[in-house]
Amino acid sequence: MTSSPRSLDEKLARIRDGAYKPTDFIIADAKDGDMALGASAPGPHYDDNNQPTDRMRPIAEYRAGMREMTESGLVDIMLTSVSSAEVLTDNGTYADTRVTPAVRLNDATDIWSHRGATYRASPAEPFRTARLDRARAVADLGLYAITFYNDLDQDVETLDAYAAFRDEASEVGIRHFLEVFNPAFPIETGDADLGAYVNDAIARCLAGVAAADRPLFLKMTFNGARAMEELASFDPENLIVGILGGAAGTTRDTMELVAQAERHGARVALFGRKVWFAESPTEIVRTMRRVVEGEVSPTEAVAAYHDTLSKAGIIARRSLDEDSQVTEAVLKAEA
Repeated sequence: MTSSPRSLDEKLARIRDGAYKPTDFIIADAKDGDMALGASAPGPHYDDNNQPTDRMRPIAEYRAGMREMTESGLVDIMLTSVSSAEVLTDNGTYADTRVTPAVRLNDATDIWSHRGATYRASPAEPFRTARLDRARAVADLGLYAITFYNDLDQDVETLDAYAAFRDEASEVGIRHFLEVFNPAFPIETGDADLGAYVNDAIARCLAGVAAADRPLFLKMTFNGARAMEELASFDPENLIVGILGGAAGTTRDTMELVAQAERHGARVALFGRKVWFAESPTEIVRTMRRVVEGEVSPTEAVAAYHDTLSKAGIIARRSLDEDSQVTEAVLKAEA
């Protein structure tokens, strides 16, 4: 692996020092979908009109996309399963790069989303497939994910499992970042909205964690401007907030999400389907960076992306008008 400083570590240092600039915004390509979706993670084959078919692509194509994105230098983190990280390490993908390899270190049952599965209808059961010593052989950074349900027994079990993980991670010498999902179904939070509940749950669960064991940053759902501003300003030197991408959505959804989140304090974006299911994954990330850095607005970004596709001879899957629509409800207030 390269001895050059990784862009992630350099950017995190500037963010913690209060010297953040938009060029320091961290982007991760989340290609760990095989730990949630199984054989359907690489997505469908596309026909001659670039429309999805009912046949799934093999994981070799998924891993080829990981290598292409890593070699582009457009992202700071490549997040994969341990099995994919082993392949990328063996084929030299990480041999000379400033991109940080990362692996998913737990796969609680609320990410089990393979075809026919109904696990997400129930609260998550803590579960880990990856052995941390094996993971450490291919990456010094990993993702650990939790979900809070406002259920005493469930949340204690989740936090006990997270505490045990931190102890083992410390022994093995692997860093982590923390993913906090919104529940996949409605929960009771009284007079508080879900974003406020999740913010308090995060800050409370990390308050007793020493610096050596804390996550480098968060990966969480964008619950709107107010919730993002509150958590991002709570303890910015010790709690760097990042957002997850969710469903693929339109290109406008992708650009609005990264723009609104960054404007309200997020410093990291970790997108999976929004990147992989784009017509050009590298170009969508390049365009995301242009939006964050203020070169183009989200609306202008969609037009620029379509223009680039056209010049490259790539058929867009939506018309420009359709792809310019905001479809995610949480984004519409500021779009």
